[in-house]
Amino acid sequence: MAETEASPAPTVLTGRQRRHLRGLANPRKPLVHVGEAGVSEAVVRALDSALEGHELVKVKLQQPADKKAEAQLLAEKTGAALCGLVGHTVILYRPRQENPEIELPTQGESFPRSR
Repeated sequence: MAETEASPAPTVLTGRQRRHLRGLANPRKPLVHVGEAGVSEAVVRALDSALEGHELVKVKLQQPADKKAEAQLLAEKTGAALCGLVGHTVILYRPRQENPEIELPTQGESFPRSR
């Protein structure tokens, strides 16, 4: 399968950054749903579009045979970083090419917890 322009190399995140992104994703609703057919090209296109618009996206898996493998496959096909897998919900992050909105904590920097 040919690489597309929208699928850059996955972002490598530290544990602190993944934890920060999971916290930001907590109140969000899943934007993409993967049905019984699994990960299809249509699902990848929808997820790619959602990542471009939102940077941080939750994906709901419906009864996956291997949820860890499907989560990793979604991350690889979209060039996103896998931030977490909670139940059947995958959290993916891919910063925008231009004007990223989400600011990640750097080494030694702490972000206050929002209430």
